[in-house]
Amino acid sequence: MRERQFMATPPNMSAADFADGLSAMRSAVGADWVFDQPADLNTYRDFYSVLWGEPEEKVASAAVAPANVEEVQQVVRIANERRIPIYPISTGRNLGYGGSAPVLSGSVVLDLKRMNRVIEVNEDNCSCLVEPGVSFFDMYRHLQESGSKLMMSVPDPGWGSLVGNALDSGGGYTVQGYRGHFEAVCGIEAVMADGELFRTGMGALPGSETWQQYRMGIGPCMDGLFRQSTLGVVTKMGFWMFPRPEAWLSASVSVMRYEDLEELVRIANELEYGNIFNGMPGFSSPVLTQGNPIVMAMVPDAAEMNRMVEESGIPAWSFSPNFYGPEKVIRAQWEYVQSRFAHIPGVRFAEQSFVDLPISAEDMERIHKPRFGIPSLEIFNVGSRGYGDFNPSDGHIWFSAVIPRSGKGIIDANRVMRRECERLGLDLFMFAPAVTCWTRSFVLFAAVPVYKDPARNQHLREAVREIIDICAEHGWGEYRCPPAFMDDVMGAYSFGDHKLRRVNEAIKDALDPNGILSAGRYGVWPKHLREGRGA
Repeated sequence: MRERQFMATPPNMSAADFADGLSAMRSAVGADWVFDQPADLNTYRDFYSVLWGEPEEKVASAAVAPANVEEVQQVVRIANERRIPIYPISTGRNLGYGGSAPVLSGSVVLDLKRMNRVIEVNEDNCSCLVEPGVSFFDMYRHLQESGSKLMMSVPDPGWGSLVGNALDSGGGYTVQGYRGHFEAVCGIEAVMADGELFRTGMGALPGSETWQQYRMGIGPCMDGLFRQSTLGVVTKMGFWMFPRPEAWLSASVSVMRYEDLEELVRIANELEYGNIFNGMPGFSSPVLTQGNPIVMAMVPDAAEMNRMVEESGIPAWSFSPNFYGPEKVIRAQWEYVQSRFAHIPGVRFAEQSFVDLPISAEDMERIHKPRFGIPSLEIFNVGSRGYGDFNPSDGHIWFSAVIPRSGKGIIDANRVMRRECERLGLDLFMFAPAVTCWTRSFVLFAAVPVYKDPARNQHLREAVREIIDICAEHGWGEYRCPPAFMDDVMGAYSFGDHKLRRVNEAIKDALDPNGILSAGRYGVWPKHLREGRGA
């Protein structure tokens, strides 16, 4: 792998001032934990970058890895005094959304991987308190070794940090209220730009024992200030956890006509919102994914789709409810779910899988582990499973737009994305128009292959920016994106002459007047970089 020529200093800073800052950081954290050599900094690149090897690639000038909150405070104060831009990461595993690279080239990456303590797991309160370096594997190991009866939610792959994944609104596959990982957050501690320590909710009350019980505290709820944020360095985070259920049941409801999708989604929504099933539901089209189960083909018109169904016998649409709880309860819930769809002509019901918990060794070999809060790297095998005409790439980026949770929303998003991506020559490695990790939401997910080829990546960037604009015209906005597109996505949220961005900028100016923290993250730039948007 070719090493990148890294930026020697942060933008608009002399080499002498930067050297002085790094020297002070070495005194704070130890010389072994400040990195400024190319071989070290290569690990802080975004290996799926759409700017790979180009002058605009987003790279770090140095990295520093503190071991505790006090060292974080010292580093932040050093940076603030000298106006050195810093970019906090938890473990830097956010591949497809930027990895460990900063948004502003020349920033010092503040690597929190050494802060890896599981501070508390409260079995009675079903909660935990962790530092940002705790990975999903670390937490799972802790729960297993301690004999815990709690279950966490994990993304797929599960190699990242609980804190980092939640702060970027990552999601898992388990129970509503838990699988949208920021939805399960209760209590944040953060170092602010002035180096002072801040706690949200009940953590602001000295002596409180309810920090992981009541999120709000008094006054405005501040947790959201740190989601996809440029305002602080999160050093502790509390999560609500799910009591391990007795059993899990997965089922399917399949319908045979194009016209049945709207009713399928409407009833499924009502059942989920009423807690008749509590696991992550799935929505798909078996007849349109028969060639490749991870890429849905374009939805044809009603007559053509119904002809395909009639000739193949494969259902037009399917809905997959999942249930966690006591066996008697979840079987009764599944029976009720079937009764709600029984009026649809030709509807088919199937119990797909049933698992008793704790999971046996035999079941462990056949399950999708993240459904049970078990971190895994098995998703990286997807390229060897023979799905479609697999063309190896150098990675991928995610396109993740929130769409209406309705049958029409699925069809419209499918047709627009398939048509426009084909027109623009944009390949899709994965395409699912109705992912449901987040409560009451459909997110259109598309994985776009990237290559270490500047010409191909330039075309990709132009095409993705056009897709962002097209989706915005339909009222669909990305909830998360790679750094190369953060300004574009924030720009699409334009209500009130971009009032969302302007409010974020006002808060940024008040809490971080020197603009040292995560400059440019999700399109929020400090005042001195705002006009050129970090250029």
